[in-house]
Amino acid sequence: MSFLLETSLILVSVLAAGRLSQRLGQPAVLGQLLVGVLLGPALLGWLHPGPLISELAEIGVVLLMFIAGLETQFEEIKRNAFAATLVATLGVALPFVAGWGLANLWGYGFAVAMFTGVLLVATSVSISAQTMKELGHLQSRPGVTVLAAAVLDDVLGIIVLSVVLGSLGVSGSTEPLPVLLGKMAVFFALAALVGYKLLPLLLRPVARLESSLPLLTVAISVALAFAWAAEFAGLAGIIGSYLCGLMLSLTELREKIMHEVEHTAYAFFVPFFFANVGLSATFSGMTASFLGFILILVLVAALTKIVGCGAGALLARFSLREATQVGIGMMARGEVGLIVATIGLNAGLLPPDLYTTMVFVSLGTTLLTPPLLKAAFRAEPAGVEVQPAATD
Repeated sequence: MSFLLETSLILVSVLAAGRLSQRLGQPAVLGQLLVGVLLGPALLGWLHPGPLISELAEIGVVLLMFIAGLETQFEEIKRNAFAATLVATLGVALPFVAGWGLANLWGYGFAVAMFTGVLLVATSVSISAQTMKELGHLQSRPGVTVLAAAVLDDVLGIIVLSVVLGSLGVSGSTEPLPVLLGKMAVFFALAALVGYKLLPLLLRPVARLESSLPLLTVAISVALAFAWAAEFAGLAGIIGSYLCGLMLSLTELREKIMHEVEHTAYAFFVPFFFANVGLSATFSGMTASFLGFILILVLVAALTKIVGCGAGALLARFSLREATQVGIGMMARGEVGLIVATIGLNAGLLPPDLYTTMVFVSLGTTLLTPPLLKAAFRAEPAGVEVQPAATD
């Protein structure tokens, strides 16, 4: 199938699936995520993973988190900083220990078991952010805590990955830990400085032009540049684009930029991200034992984030309902889990069967997130925000 026809099919299918999902009482993002599984190698085989789709999907998720940053209230981030730290810390520790222990029980060696623990540490909140936005809870106390904790989770995940690779004697797979930490520190400092001081100076003259097109072009370019800088520092690109949006949310340009970017992102780029999530799934060659291990690992991956992150939220004096919402919001592994799995495969620490398992863990936890989040927020009317936390 030609790429042009694939593009048309993805755009129309994602739109239709989202509308159908809403009619069935679920968030639109659930149906949009299932498109890749339905049209990909796992079922119909009409679409297949490819570099062009992957690159468009990468832009899509970068813009998705850029919009989430624009919608975030910075004051709420500061109020929930302590809670986010607890959530991220326990949400890394418990999955790592559980993944390592489960792989040991299943008969994998020490190195593979350690890296399995690293795999379960990963978190991608792009789907959670989109789902909470649909439900009207992105600015709630749990929503803001999830977004803040995701930044810390990514830093902790990179540190755990670096330490494990170093302890297992894998050379050339990553930079020394002090270098990584230094690059991260420089990135966060520069991102705050550039985002808060320089970006408004750049964008204000552009916003005064008669056409809105220049503002859209510059805003997207800046978001992509921040994503690249985050990747250069060893972080996930979505962290950079989220921070870019967060800095711009402090300016008077917030609403105008968000209005312009949303149209372009959701009309073209974001559908590729949703479709691409399911394109890596395939059921060929699966045995009953292998399928059992996948189901157990998906369950462990989901529960350890819910319990670990939820426990952190409870320690920060969240209610049980709010803590559950936070735990579910941190559950999806998404594209971050696939990136970590690819690193392990290339380093020789992850056998092909376990890599396939991780694809299903990323897919399974991502698909479970929208309906579980809706269920967790169901008792609260849509659009009613939970009161923000008291200053820690």
